[in-house]
Formats: sequence, C-alpha cells, structure tokens
Amino acid sequence: MNITQEQVDNLNAVLTININPEDYQPRVDKAIKDHAKKAKLPGFRPGMVPAGHIKKMYGKSILVDEINNLLSDSLNNYIDEQKLEVLGQPLPKVDDKKEYNWDFNDNFEFNYEVGLAPQFNLDFTSQDKLTQYVISVDEETLAERVKNIRRAYGKMTNPDLSADGDVLYAQLEQLSPDGSVFDEGINETTSVRLEQISDEAIKASLIGLKKDDTVVLDIQKAFGNDAAKVAGLLKIDEETAADLKSNFRLTVKNVNRLEESDLNQEFFDKLFGEGTVTTEEEFKAKITEEQESMLQQDAERKLQDEIYNYALSKVDFALPDEFLKRWLKATNEKLSNEELEGGYGDFAKNLKWTLIENKIIKDNNIEIKYDEVFSVAKQRLDAQFRMYSPQPLTEEQLGQYTVQYLQNKENANRIFEEVKALKVFDYIKSVVTLDNKEITRSEFAKL
Repeated sequence: MNITQEQVDNLNAVLTININPEDYQPRVDKAIKDHAKKAKLPGFRPGMVPAGHIKKMYGKSILVDEINNLLSDSLNNYIDEQKLEVLGQPLPKVDDKKEYNWDFNDNFEFNYEVGLAPQFNLDFTSQDKLTQYVISVDEETLAERVKNIRRAYGKMTNPDLSADGDVLYAQLEQLSPDGSVFDEGINETTSVRLEQISDEAIKASLIGLKKDDTVVLDIQKAFGNDAAKVAGLLKIDEETAADLKSNFRLTVKNVNRLEESDLNQEFFDKLFGEGTVTTEEEFKAKITEEQESMLQQDAERKLQDEIYNYALSKVDFALPDEFLKRWLKATNEKLSNEELEGGYGDFAKNLKWTLIENKIIKDNNIEIKYDEVFSVAKQRLDAQFRMYSPQPLTEEQLGQYTVQYLQNKENANRIFEEVKALKVFDYIKSVVTLDNKEITRSEFAKL
C-alpha cells in the first residue's frame, strides 16, 4: 500500500491511497473465516459453513467493508505519523471514470481532500492593553437585591386598593372600535403585573383600583409593543399579538400583593442557617458579599469576551473555507445552503479561537487535570442549586452530584473545554497589561 500527499496550497492537500490485493486479502480472508464460524445457514451445522460458500454468497460485501476499514485505519495512521494538523475530516473525491470489478484482484486508488490548519504566530506582550472592570455594589443594587429576597420569602395578601408592584387578577375583554365588547374577540382572565407596565400614564390608571373596577387601556402601549408580553398575557401567539390593534376593558377580580418578609431571626435562619446571621447589618453584609461575587463574575465574563475578540483581531490567519463548507454539508445532510452561509462566519470565528487555544496550550505545556475539571463542575452545580434555594448543599452532597454529573461524557467534555478556555484566558491575562477601571453596576449594564 502506498499513500502520497499532493499539496494544493498552504491550506489544502489531496491524499492518494493505492491498495493492492496483498494489502487487503489477509483481512478479507480473516473476515470470511470469522463469518463462517458464526453463520447459521440451512443445510449446515452452526459454525461448519465452508469459507468458500461464504465467499460466494457474501464475498463482495465483505470485501467492500474491509476496504473501507483499511482506508479508515490507513488514513488515521498516516495523519498521525505525518503529524498533519487537519481541520474537519478527509473528504473522498469521487471519480466516475474509475470502475472496479470487486473480484478480489483489483488494485484500488482512492483520493481524499484534506483541509490543513494554518501556521501562525502568537505575539501577546505587555504592550497589549485591555480594560478590566471593577464593579462596585451601589446602594441601589443592594436595595434592589434585599427587596427581591424579602419578597421571595414574603406572604401573599389581598389589599382593598392596588398599588405599584401589585398584581391585578383581572378579566381582559377585547373592544370594538366603537368601544363595545367585541363578541367574538379575546376574552381572557389573567394576571397583570403592574411592574411590567412600561407606560407610566397607563400604570397610574391601574393604581388605586379595587375589586370590580374597570379601566379601558391600549394594551400595546401599556407593554411598549412587546409582542411576547402581550402574547403571554392574552394566551395567544406572538404573530397575532404583534398585529393586535384593539383596546381592552380590564375588570379587576382581585388585587394580589406580595408583602416583604420581616427582617427577623426566622428570616435570617431560613436564608443562611441557624444563628449564622443575627442582625440587619450582618444580613446586608452577607448580601453585599454575594453581590460582589456575582458582579466580579460579570466583570470576568466581560474581560473574557474582550480577550476573545482581541485575540481574533490580533492573530489574523486564513482557513480552508471552501473545504470546510463542503465538509459541513457532507456531515450535515439537512443543512441548507442558506443556513450554511448564514452560520459559517460564527463557525469560522469559533474554529479560529480553538486553534489559538490549542497553540497556547501546546506552546506553554499547559496541563488540564481532573481535579480542576471536577472543581469547575462543582462550582457550576453549586450556582445552579443556589438559584432555586439560598440554602447551600453540604460539601458531601455537592461532591456526589458532581461525580454523577461528570459520568456523562457530554457533560465532562463541556466542562473540560471550559477549563481549557479558562486556562487560556489566564495565560493571556498574565502576558498582556490589564488596566483596572472602577465602574458602577448601572454603568456596567450599559456596556
């Protein structure tokens, strides 16, 4: 067997594989004998079917299978031995002029297109400057978080009159242009959250209402022409909601108010465990610490995004785009040309970043250890659990969940790639210059 490589250009090559009978015959003979041992055919005892009979009946299909297996093994071995950095997978070149008898005496020739990874240099230095934001927890942020937590642990009441922040359980009836109820129109009993009303004048008209009061409102104006909110409120699809022009009559059925929990020991114990926090000052200190941690994570994600885009702009190289598009089409049969062209830009960006990652990992001998993957997986699970309950799991419980989570190969690969990216970000941060910039949460949100 002979494999040759023809370099088309720096990013594309063609591999030609020539296979002779002596290359595939031993594999085919073995496969036929193995098949004979397992075959169950009328007139023959199990395992006693002659190999010649198997060859006569199934020989060509066995030959095709073994040629394919030999091609796969040979391609992979050649790529490994030659240390070729290929992108995607080799694509067979179809040659309609070549015809084979498949009679166990053919000499075969197969051609494969391969896309090659580009060669490039990395030159990150201290001259490269990026902004690292330091976000402060202002009084507004702290007050908002405290309010949300107190409401989460509060109780529902039904006051006589509505106020800002209440929820109106109400009947909404679609009106005709003359102001009468549209008999065949939308008639829905639903919950209207006053905090979601974007028009201040309309919100004001819904404050101070009591049971059975009615108000006519422009529902599109009330929700700032947000089709998703209107659709959810009226239980219709978004397309219908976007085209809705009618006014609605709102009739109050009930006023619901979520009262904030008292800042007492029972509340503190529910949040942090018995006796951990005993005063309002300690409570606010804990919430401030939590917010600082969350804002630090937000700032870190922003920096990672800046590094990602900066690296892509600084390390400029080409990809074998036409080959990659053919490979994507070959491996995704349902992918349309429009979808391919629309999504290829993002695919290429992510592939370039992967190549940058791999080069940094290789050039700097960066290792990714299991305990690092376990630690990140544990952090991610802890954050998810805290979304549903402020009371954290014990270390033992969290460890057990993490072990189970990483037993799933897809989960393990995802966390591995995340750790890999974090190590690359850390490397780049250690080389470039980071200019710290203090900023408030509201200013950061505008970014």
